[in-house]
Amino acid sequence: MLDIIRAIEAEQLRNDLPKFNVGDSVKVHIRIKEGNKERIQIFEGTVLKRQNGGARETFTVRRVAYNVGTEKTFPINSPVIEKIEVVRRGKVRRAKLFYLRNRVGKAAKVKELI
Repeated sequence: MLDIIRAIEAEQLRNDLPKFNVGDSVKVHIRIKEGNKERIQIFEGTVLKRQNGGARETFTVRRVAYNVGTEKTFPINSPVIEKIEVVRRGKVRRAKLFYLRNRVGKAAKVKELI
């Protein structure tokens, strides 16, 4: 039974996306449908967390615009995601960066991995 589920999930996995991790700054190109038109909108921010694995894997991106913090959670294998660009790699020491929610300005920066 489990082998059947794993086989079905393996077919649905995407392998056209780049490798990225928690702390990286990414641009997520999202397909948005408005009426009968379709356009691509870019959501740029820091990856706070990656959850689960396989076909159910999700990642959360946080951005601050006009002093308002916004977080969006995306399924990695979603067809809504056109592409993901890694802008810069972050140097972090933990898997979930929830402490960034309480920080503003330069304090909310993540060091760059060189």
